Amino acid sequence: MPDLSGDGSMTGPTELIRAQGVSVQFGGTPVLSGVTLSLKPREIVTIVGPNGSGKSTLLRALLGIIPPTTGRVARAPGLRIGYVPQKLALDPSLPMTVRRFLSLPRRVSDADAQHALMRVGMADSALLQMASLSGGQMQRVLLARALINAPHLLVLDEPTQGLDQPGEAAFYRLIEDVRRETGVAVLMVSHDLHVVMAASDRVICLNGHICCEGAPAVVSTAPEYRALFGLGTKGALALYRHVHDHDHAHDHAHDHAHHDHSHHGHEHA
Repeated sequence: MPDLSGDGSMTGPTELIRAQGVSVQFGGTPVLSGVTLSLKPREIVTIVGPNGSGKSTLLRALLGIIPPTTGRVARAPGLRIGYVPQKLALDPSLPMTVRRFLSLPRRVSDADAQHALMRVGMADSALLQMASLSGGQMQRVLLARALINAPHLLVLDEPTQGLDQPGEAAFYRLIEDVRRETGVAVLMVSHDLHVVMAASDRVICLNGHICCEGAPAVVSTAPEYRALFGLGTKGALALYRHVHDHDHAHDHAHDHAHHDHSHHGHEHA
């Protein structure tokens, strides 16, 4: 596991997190079974899977929020994690500016807050009310808050759920930019079984266990997918085709192999 250098950066050929044989049960019901994975510095890993496949449970186990029933999770000493939740429930009647939100639960300096907002393209938003933000703006503010402590690992739980396709592509580009600028590793759960961020180094298909994993395939030549790789997305979205060499019909049913029609007809100028 990695050491921390004097400037707080990870050094050496290291792993940030390793899960070994992790299983989780709730009330005797198995949710995850025998999950083994690791995450390296600067790596972008996307986890996809159907509803009920254990994606959020796996994130919580990796973060130490819930203990594995069996197996173990090791995290690098001194590992700083920035977490972007799936959504944030705020009372719309509660007045709270973006700037105040960034100082919860611990106060951050005006300079750090402004730097984080600039990094996510929200430089002029400090005085806006949280309740007035659009879905895309809210996700960027949540990302800014996660980046304030200069994390080694950024964990995002379905961050683009509820965004339209251009909004999803813009958020993916932002994550790519942040990784390039800061060197942060990214672990993301995606709600979309077919389309993941092109910059993903690995895609893990989860269905109670790891079904398969590998590099995302960028299908850039098929005419019906040109909309996904044109000006509208700047290549940020890539179709990921699973090549299944296993049978998991006995698991939760999910039919996400080779569904070519899922994004037909989407045109974004």
